[in-house]
Amino acid sequence: MSFRRRIVHGASEDRLQKLISARIEAAADRESIDQRIWDLFGEEWCIMSTDLAGFSRNVAEFGIIHFLQTIYESERILIPVIEKHDGILLKVEGDSFFVIFRNVQKAILASIEMQQTTMRYNAARVPQEHVLLCVGLGFGRVLRIGDADVFGAEVNAASKLGEDIAKAHEILVTKAVRDAASSVAGIKFEPIDECPPGAQAAFRILYNA
Repeated sequence: MSFRRRIVHGASEDRLQKLISARIEAAADRESIDQRIWDLFGEEWCIMSTDLAGFSRNVAEFGIIHFLQTIYESERILIPVIEKHDGILLKVEGDSFFVIFRNVQKAILASIEMQQTTMRYNAARVPQEHVLLCVGLGFGRVLRIGDADVFGAEVNAASKLGEDIAKAHEILVTKAVRDAASSVAGIKFEPIDECPPGAQAAFRILYNA
């Protein structure tokens, strides 16, 4: 199975590379090539980008073993929640997760349960061992390259919200997520002042901790 996955990823990346190479030719019909790329790789996904608040500061203070412990524990307690809500974990980079969901409602429910899970985890531990989760969500048409990566305006917005703007315990979302989430009960959306590039507006989800 792992060998087959490598073939699929390689085929997707190879096809994209050939089209991009054709696109930079002087006489290229860029509009036609762009349409081919979107036809091949364009899909609608909800994108989740996460980060751990205060992580770099704690690494500097408590050392690399603390870093490894926090990473291990965050994966141990949060990945089962992602899988429960049908998320696909594409990447883990340091203290950050990059996840895609077909369903916006499931992405929101996963985000809330992930926050609740970290709060329960933290309650029994000293502050320096707390997992302080920040979450950003975007939604829209993106270019998905196998299970390797996704690209698009809402991807960039979700990354900015989750990694740079959100504070511990916060779930920040783009307007596209809010507009697609009308059927999620028990939550409210509060506008925030900072809107990341690629989004029309951004909101904080108010949820029961």
